[in-house]
Amino acid sequence: MFPTVGAQLAGTAVALAVLLISAELVRRAGDPAKERFGDAFVESVQAGTMAVLTVLAGVFFVVLWRGTAVLGYVFDVLDFGRAEVVSTVFTLVILVGAYSATRVTKQAVRRVARGRGRITRHQRQIVHHVLQVSIFGVASLVVLALWGQNVGGLLVGAGFAGIILGFAARQTLGAVLAGFVVLFSRPFELGDWVRIDEQEGIVTDINIVNTQLRTFDDELVMVPNDMVTSEEIVNRSRKGRLRGNVDVGVDYEADLEAATALAEEAMADLDVLLEQPNPQVVLSEFGDSAVVLRLRFHIDNPSARKMWKARTDVIAAVKSAFDEADVSIPYPQRELSARDEASRVDVAGAAAEDGYPAEADGAE
Repeated sequence: MFPTVGAQLAGTAVALAVLLISAELVRRAGDPAKERFGDAFVESVQAGTMAVLTVLAGVFFVVLWRGTAVLGYVFDVLDFGRAEVVSTVFTLVILVGAYSATRVTKQAVRRVARGRGRITRHQRQIVHHVLQVSIFGVASLVVLALWGQNVGGLLVGAGFAGIILGFAARQTLGAVLAGFVVLFSRPFELGDWVRIDEQEGIVTDINIVNTQLRTFDDELVMVPNDMVTSEEIVNRSRKGRLRGNVDVGVDYEADLEAATALAEEAMADLDVLLEQPNPQVVLSEFGDSAVVLRLRFHIDNPSARKMWKARTDVIAAVKSAFDEADVSIPYPQRELSARDEASRVDVAGAAAEDGYPAEADGAE
């Protein structure tokens, strides 16, 4: 077919050119097809097509350079018969299929992450790599079984190894599994103000090991995800707003209705607070020396700095309004009284007994 070396070189050059042109055509054909069928499907078809073209080119080169005899000799030495050839073909098909499956899962993870804004690019890559390792692991077991290897023994050994690793790192593995639960159950999102057990703050990061909170005191707290899934979670800003409370006491003799109206009017003039829901004042409790009013207000896009400013402005505005209206905010005080004459305490006498001089009646 190709009697001379020059003809063989020319045939090789032509075959390589055809292979490169085919690769470029496959790539260009995939660009418009991705808009219709999706990136993952088109890229999988492209990978399979290039694999077939590469195999055909390899067969052509063997025939071109009269390598069939050498290849047959190698097969004889390696005892490589028809069954082995079939196994090799199926192995290539399985590996190409596994690669295509990883491309599909990558696209699926990307679509899910796009719909859930709190999944970061780093977390998306972690999920993709876990799925990728799982798919290629299954494909490898199938290939080993195809070549007659004892897969059962490998699985038993891997099982024992997994048990040992599980006991050694059970806490870490538990946190990792809980991390996937948190990522996909979505009890909160980045930017939410939550309370987990005794920790409270804004969620700044969620990964597969822990959840990071920025507290009201601007401290960074890392809560293990196994604790997140086992403790009660209170999401205080699920609707994009956060409620704040400030307690203030007024004198028992004060007009509570007038004091409540003054406080609500003072908070209504603050720009840092939301108009809806409107600021409210409720009677909270009877204090030792005052009736406690609870000032309730909301802020949007909550942060520690914004909440501190809101509390500061509310306290300053209400204090100023009470001062102008002569509404008293009493100091803590206690009233001491005796039931009868027998239970009265002679303070002067007691002081004298303790060695302190007692002043006589009428003394200056």
